[in-house]
Amino acid sequence: MLKLALIFAGLFAIALIVWQIGPERIYDAAVQLGPVALVVLLIPSTIMYVIEAYGWKATLGPSAKDIPFWRVLAIKTAGEVVNLTTPAGYIGGEPVKAYLLTKHHVPMVEGVASVVIAKTTKTIAEVLFILLGITLAFWRVDNDGSLGQTVVMALVSVAVLFFVTASLVFAQRRGFFTWLLEITRTIGLKIAFLESREEQIRSLDRMILDYYRHNRTAVYSSTGLFFLSWMSEALEVYLIIWYLGGPATVLSAISINALSVFIKGGSFFIPGSLGAQDVGNFFLLKDFGYSDVASVTFALVRRYRELVWIVIGLLCLATLRGRAAAIPSETTHGSGHDS
Repeated sequence: MLKLALIFAGLFAIALIVWQIGPERIYDAAVQLGPVALVVLLIPSTIMYVIEAYGWKATLGPSAKDIPFWRVLAIKTAGEVVNLTTPAGYIGGEPVKAYLLTKHHVPMVEGVASVVIAKTTKTIAEVLFILLGITLAFWRVDNDGSLGQTVVMALVSVAVLFFVTASLVFAQRRGFFTWLLEITRTIGLKIAFLESREEQIRSLDRMILDYYRHNRTAVYSSTGLFFLSWMSEALEVYLIIWYLGGPATVLSAISINALSVFIKGGSFFIPGSLGAQDVGNFFLLKDFGYSDVASVTFALVRRYRELVWIVIGLLCLATLRGRAAAIPSETTHGSGHDS
């Protein structure tokens, strides 16, 4: 109920902003982009998805080594659409990725281990990227005094995020999921789902620990790739501002995107960060000195990109699920033919 209220509050706020600025002014700015620009603006996010897929592939176990990259990309895209559209926030799609991997003969435990490790390396890269953006924003504050409050809030939040991430990595190296199971038992809360899968849970922890011990190069590679994916998203920021006719610089684009990532991450409990992300991006662009029209158009264009990838993700999910459903029937048919 609270999530629904927050969604409506955010959407109402962005609708109010659009109304005050003038829908016709925003429409004129959006029309000036043109269809070619709308296609070009999808290039950075395409690069981002490809790099992220490589970042995840680096964490996959031996059972997944023969899966074609394009299939890994499709599974990753399908999982991301669940992250974007469900109340589970930005973790709901991770089990979906692991499940879809099982259709390629990857054990569920191995698949879950890969998504846990990839989520961890992506979060580490996110923290580093936000820190870079905050550093650049501090330079901006020194120049014109703007963004001070936003930067301080982001700095405090990223410190908390860094602590949580470091704690998570430490816990993973000590058997995080087994620890959770033991905690539930200690407080007298026995969950049948967990109790019946104790061996798989212990196996998952061993697999994660072995990966961190014996695949450090892959962990660093995955983190570096995810950092590059955040940088490629900054290219999208640069292009949007450039197409809107505003002064665009690489450093400002990186800083804007980093703070935008911080805003989106802070509203993870709202499905798709609806409203919160849009209002946040609007005020963020305003803090950087852009006009009301450019700021709200920027926020809406970023939503346009997300909608496109939601459609692509749903197509990937439908295709992969359809293929998974067809596998048993094909296997049965093949067995009957051989006999």
